[in-house]
Amino acid sequence: MQQYLLQDIQFLEGVGPKRADLLKQELNINTVEDLITYYPYRYVDRSRFHKISEVTSDMPHIQIRGQITGYASIGKGKGKRLVADFADGTGHLQLVWFRGAKWIPESYPIQKELIVFGKPTVYNRKINLVHPEMEDPAKKHAVSSKLQAIYSTTEKLKDHYLTSKAISKLLANLIKGLPAKFEESLPAWLLEKLNLVNLDGAMRQIHFPDTSAQYNKAELRLKFEELFYIQLNILQGKTERNKRFSGNVFETVGDNFNTFYKDHLPFELTAAQKRVMKEIRKDMGSGRQMNRLLQGDVGSGKTLVALMSMLIAMDNGFQACIMAPTEILAQQHFNSIGRFMEGMDVQVMLLTGSIKKADREPIHQGLLDGSVQILIGTHALIEDVVQFNNLGLVVIDEQHRFGVAQRARLWKKADVLPHVLVMTATPIPRTLAMTLYGDLDVSVIDELPPGRKPIITRHSYDSKRLQVFGFLKKQIATGRQAYIVYPLIQESEFMDYKDLEDGYESISRAFPPPEYAVSVVHGKMKPEEKEISMKHFVAGRTHIMVATTVIEVGVDVPNSTIMIIESAERFGLSQMHQLRGRVGRGTDQSYCILMTGYKISEEGRKRIDTMVRTNDGFEIAEVDLKLRGPGDIEGTQQSGVPFNLKIAHLGKDGQILQLARDTAENIIAEDPDLRLEKNYIFTKHIKKGNPNRISWGSIS
Repeated sequence: MQQYLLQDIQFLEGVGPKRADLLKQELNINTVEDLITYYPYRYVDRSRFHKISEVTSDMPHIQIRGQITGYASIGKGKGKRLVADFADGTGHLQLVWFRGAKWIPESYPIQKELIVFGKPTVYNRKINLVHPEMEDPAKKHAVSSKLQAIYSTTEKLKDHYLTSKAISKLLANLIKGLPAKFEESLPAWLLEKLNLVNLDGAMRQIHFPDTSAQYNKAELRLKFEELFYIQLNILQGKTERNKRFSGNVFETVGDNFNTFYKDHLPFELTAAQKRVMKEIRKDMGSGRQMNRLLQGDVGSGKTLVALMSMLIAMDNGFQACIMAPTEILAQQHFNSIGRFMEGMDVQVMLLTGSIKKADREPIHQGLLDGSVQILIGTHALIEDVVQFNNLGLVVIDEQHRFGVAQRARLWKKADVLPHVLVMTATPIPRTLAMTLYGDLDVSVIDELPPGRKPIITRHSYDSKRLQVFGFLKKQIATGRQAYIVYPLIQESEFMDYKDLEDGYESISRAFPPPEYAVSVVHGKMKPEEKEISMKHFVAGRTHIMVATTVIEVGVDVPNSTIMIIESAERFGLSQMHQLRGRVGRGTDQSYCILMTGYKISEEGRKRIDTMVRTNDGFEIAEVDLKLRGPGDIEGTQQSGVPFNLKIAHLGKDGQILQLARDTAENIIAEDPDLRLEKNYIFTKHIKKGNPNRISWGSIS
């Protein structure tokens, strides 16, 4: 059976080399197994037959039994089409083809009994079916069902007649030729406990179900298995890591922490910050290495929590460091931690690529002799020359910006693995965090510090631009600054969206010097040019920052209170939320204005409405996951989720995922190494769940 599933798709009946190449290019279907796990995205009920006399154009799909009474070729050039008159005794309708006109009359002669299926439309006040599916009732394919599966296909495949129906026929050939049953991948005790159908039944019924109940059972079984093996893999890895990697025990909460907490804390911690600090203290005192993900919206006070964790490390005789993805972000951490530490005897140093060689020597020396207690920096931290006396805690900011190998080099700078706190301002929905970072413990700061005002978000059309500029001028007159963000750098011949170059010119005209000063930042600038432009804005020398999304993460300018997002319908939800988080950093009221044209897709409007309705990053991330799927949630880039879900959807299958997680947790709690005989099948299949998965927790 396994050999049958692994054979090249070209050898399956009905495929051949040409079709195989197309399936490989367009759908990444290389083997028979790839095809059988190419699941339908919806189903159409084929059990019902309509009469032509009852058909209306607002019906979704119809199926009729009748005969073609005649063919005609109509129109010229691109509008040329083949039209057939189709009758069933109660009336007539037209069948229309723009392609395949030559072979259709040969394949479906006049007066022959046929079944036609398609979506009814009206043209010239007549009901017609364009490119209907046609079937000879005498030749119905060997494997069929009353619920017809519909498969995603592409224009290129359709041009080569690889329609959803054609894919269904290939699957019928595949299932007909199966040499044996599918090998079961879950133990009998689990199937019985959760009332799941067996794998062989599920694989056949998912493609050719006769009833909705059969389809629902097959879908539940396959979704559960897919999510369960990901979770089992993650949890087993986490258990293994806890056994292999012990951590330094931070027993003491001493002078550094207590002095800061009593005398230097700028404001009362929120309940969420207190809860997270308890979780971190428990981890660092447990004797195992901490691997914790700290999630919190922009401005929720993650840096303060990280600093207090570093002070506990110092109270136990250890050094700590923060690694940030950019120099600006590292500088920002250095400035804010420096302010927090004023008046305390704590040595904090900054190490980035732009620090001169002569200035690095004392930093390197201070790290070696232990006098530098906190080091803040960029990738410069992982250079071989940087050696610590006693590194005990590593804080990584916006970790998806760093490669696995880069982080692993930090680990090697300590004799015993340091505790790790990973911070992100990208809110990750619970279902995705459970899967993407399932081997990390997750802490969430879900409230803002006191005194922060929620950002007011408004949607404005391009025609109201002068009013928006007027509002902007009033804000600048009171000493405020603004960001204006564009989706593209240069005009695209395919998209008529505002581009940054054009926008910069019009903004420079609307806000002329010397009264106004405008900075510009985009991805094609050299790093040093970007840095200079940013510094002018941070220092308040320019009023408006015109930028692409390069300013998404990390810039903290408390004086900037307006974020204008041009062509907002072009941006993903999580991206817009990140951009909005650039303002509202101070105590003044801040605003986010989403500019669009009048033509917006339904999904684009949902994104805009969500932004206007809520500031809650987690609610936004949940909506984003439902709209877009998991690919873009990690933040700035459309970075891949490290597993390929074939049937489950993290945005819609939260309950099944929770069941999979709970089941996996119970199994690992009882049998951490999966050695019991009843669990043998798991060990066999666990790697299949995802052999390439990155383990964030044990990357050393």
